[in-house]
Amino acid sequence: MKIGSRVLIHPGAVLGADGFGLAFDQGAWLKVPQLGGVVVGDDCEIGANTTIDRGALGDTVLEDDVRLDNQIQIGHNVRIGAHTAIAGCAAIAGSTRIGRHCLIAGGAGIIGHLEIADRVTVGAMSLVTHDLREPGEYVSGTPIQPKREWRKNAARFGQLDQLARRVRKLLGERNDE
Repeated sequence: MKIGSRVLIHPGAVLGADGFGLAFDQGAWLKVPQLGGVVVGDDCEIGANTTIDRGALGDTVLEDDVRLDNQIQIGHNVRIGAHTAIAGCAAIAGSTRIGRHCLIAGGAGIIGHLEIADRVTVGAMSLVTHDLREPGEYVSGTPIQPKREWRKNAARFGQLDQLARRVRKLLGERNDE
């Protein structure tokens, strides 16, 4: 483990825990050894009860001036670019690369093995399931609503494209993909 200068690590933070490396073999889970480390650059802050897993083979890396709020999970082999800030309860799965000058809002989740460009903002409670290759603001999710209303809307959500095409056809507009 390498910790840079002027790094603030709040109580309960865990740096260098085993990553969630598992392989299914002959009907049982086998633990894959996590042999890498954790590298934290200069001027970083790591919030209370945040966990940063060590890398499987290489290192999990926080570049300079990364700011992590409380209760964040950073998976094995993640790399977070300089000057990025991540709010509480976010989770970054293994082998994800986050660019520089990014903002990840509270409760956001990023699945593993993704690339996030520099200067990306991910909104609160968003789930990132694919690479974000362009700078900008990204959001997902639906606001809370009564269960009955949510169920109707969730069922209709899958039909939105078909409905939009029908409306365009009725209005005499082109149905471009």
